[in-house]
Amino acid sequence: MTSVTSADGILGRRGLRTGVKWSTPAAARARAAQLVAEHRARHQEIVRNPHLGAEWAREAVRAPKLLAAVQDVIGPDVAVENTFLVVKWPHRAFEVPWHQDGIDTRVELDPDRSVSAWLAVSDATVDNGCLHAVFGSQHFGYLPFSSEDEHGAERGRADQATGFTYDASTALPLRAGTALLMDSRLLHRSGTNTSDGARVGLNIRYVAPGGVLRRDPQSPSPDPVAGTGW
Repeated sequence: MTSVTSADGILGRRGLRTGVKWSTPAAARARAAQLVAEHRARHQEIVRNPHLGAEWAREAVRAPKLLAAVQDVIGPDVAVENTFLVVKWPHRAFEVPWHQDGIDTRVELDPDRSVSAWLAVSDATVDNGCLHAVFGSQHFGYLPFSSEDEHGAERGRADQATGFTYDASTALPLRAGTALLMDSRLLHRSGTNTSDGARVGLNIRYVAPGGVLRRDPQSPSPDPVAGTGW
């Protein structure tokens, strides 16, 4: 971990790191198929904090290569502040609007002591609703936000800052079993799944000690996964 955070933030100029592995592609795709079968009857789109009750998710947040990448940027003491599983069903209107993972109506995270991970459980493509991000948008800091719609997973919809346009965003397709890390302030979204298969992803917010600046007292405490500083 770098001892002094640069003006770019803990993940550098782009505010993002790709190429992190958390599973083999075959194992991730098999898990995605199980999750799709489990949630197909109700077409459930969001499952909050699956790491608290599902063994596969508890293992995912502790995946050795993923955890090592997280420790590289926020230090050896790591806890999970929040997770949510998102299933995007084919041809169903469900978009996740522009937002920043580190702030919402419930919580604010210290961007020097937190990092967001997005895990591709199934393959994430442009057609099935992969992430899009505005590289470098962490420089604007946390933006004013409004509550998200009924699909929201405890996030806030970010209002646009001056100095950039969302047209400058970049699509981030990911192979199943890989992950990316994002600065907690990085602006990102995902679109509707226009493919014929479901897209499955797991979002994780990791924090170091002192990483939670504000939280709803009724929310679960961070769940330590590494280190002794808790």
